[in-house]
Amino acid sequence: MDEQKKLYQSKKQDPSLKLFVVLSKAHRSVSDQVADDIRKKGLNTTDFAVLELLYHEGDQALQKIGDKILLASGSITYVVNKLEKKGYINRILDTSDRRITYASITEKGETLLNDIFPSHWKQIETITDGLTEAEKLDAIRLLKKLGTYAESLKK
Repeated sequence: MDEQKKLYQSKKQDPSLKLFVVLSKAHRSVSDQVADDIRKKGLNTTDFAVLELLYHEGDQALQKIGDKILLASGSITYVVNKLEKKGYINRILDTSDRRITYASITEKGETLLNDIFPSHWKQIETITDGLTEAEKLDAIRLLKKLGTYAESLKK
């Protein structure tokens, strides 16, 4: 076996690489299941994320929505326009600073989330039932720790 193959074989056993691969595959599997559930409810994941943010956290400046749901700023206008056309959200101009526009969920948007969120939550519970409650709490703690550390490397 040449040196390159030996190096590759030793890297395959590296727990850091293994963690990355397993984490990536698990994320894709869970995300695909969640996206499928959301599509069945007539939305895409981005539309749902914006509605859910407004539903749970109230009015949001358009500029801040992207940061909160990991959406590129250029996409926010498109998503907000779509949701506004469907009557799920309204734009509200800031009276003290005309440069700021807020997105606000409408009664129709709230009704939609009230209708679909309970079954969506149940679906997420079903998707994560592969872990016990204690394992879920351990996973949350460990993934937060990993994410916080990875984020600190950017600085």
